Order: sequence, then structure tokens, then C-alpha cells
Amino acid sequence: MDQAGNIRKIIHIDMDAFYASVEQHDQPELKGKPVVVGGKGDRGVIAAASYEARKFGVRSAMSSKVAIRKCPNLIFVRPRFDRYKEISNQIRNIFFEYTDLVEPLSLDEAYLDVTYAKKGKPSATLIAQQIKKQILDETGLTASAGVSYNKFLAKVASDVNKPNGIFVVTPDQAQDFIDNLEVKKFYGIGKVTAEKLNKMGIWFGRDLKKADRLELIRMFGKAGNYYYEICRGEDHREVEPSRERKSIGAEDTFSADLYREEELEAELLKIADKVWERAGRSQVKAKTLTLKFKYADFEQHTRSKTLEPFYHSKNVFVDESIKLLRVEGGFPKGIRLLGLTLSNFMQEEPPKEAVQLVIEF
Repeated sequence: MDQAGNIRKIIHIDMDAFYASVEQHDQPELKGKPVVVGGKGDRGVIAAASYEARKFGVRSAMSSKVAIRKCPNLIFVRPRFDRYKEISNQIRNIFFEYTDLVEPLSLDEAYLDVTYAKKGKPSATLIAQQIKKQILDETGLTASAGVSYNKFLAKVASDVNKPNGIFVVTPDQAQDFIDNLEVKKFYGIGKVTAEKLNKMGIWFGRDLKKADRLELIRMFGKAGNYYYEICRGEDHREVEPSRERKSIGAEDTFSADLYREEELEAELLKIADKVWERAGRSQVKAKTLTLKFKYADFEQHTRSKTLEPFYHSKNVFVDESIKLLRVEGGFPKGIRLLGLTLSNFMQEEPPKEAVQLVIEF
């Protein structure tokens, strides 16, 4: 529960085979094929595997040699971490539309506390469904979601119906769900610990629940107390936003390359609408506008314009966006992607004089 005594509504969003899915999205000829991101050399390691590759037993952290033995037709793609971070930021912007309580765990997953959501219906399940749809619409990628009243259950739930799934654990369902969950699937219990628990005769949550708290602490230290609580559905950790938001943006990858200026401007207006709406929801005042465009051959460029004191109206924002687009003077190679970002936010100035606070009793 939160400080007001309300049951928390926690969502865990986990992108599906994120790095590999980005590569399949950006290179449509790779769709439906066993793709891995990583090096192919003798010392190569798999960073991510598509679901088509996983069917052959290929997994992340596996050596490339072993992966090739399992799947001789494996397609290797070099990682592009700048691209993954770019899309991760785009997805995070979607999260911020619903809540400021976003705790990223990595580029491809995050916790969201939507107990007091900024928009949408007061249902964490419906919000999770909307976020999944929005991610798909804006990035072409799928995500899985877990919904529950604490971080542990939301994290475990997001893995139940992968890929592109959603699973909800309500307070009434929680204990039965945990009782029948294998301890090796508990978030926070690794392979070595799971094997140790198995040797103790503990295979499922219901078995773990029979263990004495002090005995678990003696054997596993502080983690033992965590195990004692999570098998009872207790996890009091709050979603902790760890980073200050530094930009707001949106982009679109087109199904066919665009060449004509009027077509590009029409698409740019749609993107500008999304960005300005997001900026309004977040109540930020941005000084810098950046236009990004990517040619059909994947060559990428950016153009920026900074205004003082900040972009104060949508008309100015849109006008400057179009000006940045027209600077290029034509796109003979065709454009496959357009994006706009607002950044360099104004910092609120602290009051010059101390203010006496009056507390009413």
C-alpha cells in the first residue's frame, strides 16, 4: 500500500527480444528469421536472440560457437546501441504520459506506478494495454506487461504470456499464483540459489512458505528475509524514478520512402502534434528543438534550433520544425524516418527570499 493506504497499481513493461526486434524492424528482410545481435567470432557472445532463434535453443549470453551449432542458419547482426537507446527514450516518453513514477531497469524494461495515473481510465490493466498499443503504433515493436500491486509480482507476471502478452495478478489471486510458481521463476532467485533451495526440498512457492524466516536468513543473509516475504506476496519497495527527464520526442518510420516536400511536411505535422501534447502534459519549457531524418540508405542527420527564453507556443514550434526540414533543400534519396525532440528544459528559479510556511492545525 502507499502512504495514503491505497493498494498500489504497478506495471512492469518488458520489450520482447528488444535488440533483435529493433533489427528486424529496421531491416524488414530479417523478419521471421533466426536473428541474433552479437559477434560471430571465436570469442563472440550473443547479446540478444529473436524468438525465431530461441526456438533452436539460442539464448542471450550464449557463446556464438554454441549458438551456431544449435542453429547453423543463424543470422548475426552487429549491435547498434545508439539506436537501441534512441528507441528506449522514445518508449520512455510514452511511459511519462501516464505517470512520472517510472523506474527504468535497463533499456528495454521499466516499472511504472500508475496508482494515480496522469491519464487513462483508473485501471492498471487498461493502462498497460494502452501503453502496449501505443508502443506498437509508434515504434512497430511489441512489449509484454505484468500488472499487480507490487514490483515482485508485476515483474514475474510480465514473463508469463511473452511475447506480446499481458498478465494480471490481483490481490485475491496473488497467494495461489505464488504457491504454484516454481522458485526458479521467482525474480531475485538465481540459478544457484534455486538449486540450493531444490536440495532443501523447496521447489514451489508453497514449499518456500513453510521455511522459517530465521533459517532462511541464516542460509541466505538479507536475501533470506526477502524470500520469506515475497512467497507471501509482500514487497514494500516503491517505484523509484532514477533519472531526470531530459527530452521529449516522437518519430515515425514510414512504410514507403517519402520524397516530396509536401508529404514530409504533412508527416512532420503529425509528429509535432504528439511532441507538443507530451510537452504540455509534462509541463516543461524547452529551449531546443531537434529535427532528425533518416534517408532510405539509413544515413542519418539532425538539425537543431535553440530559442530564448523557450518555445512558448505550438505555432512557433511547428514553424521552426518546418524551417529545419526545408533547410535541406530536397530529399532525392528518399526519407524513411522523421523525428522531433524538445530538450534543454528551463530550470525553475528558486525564490529569492525565504518564505515563511504557515501550518494550519
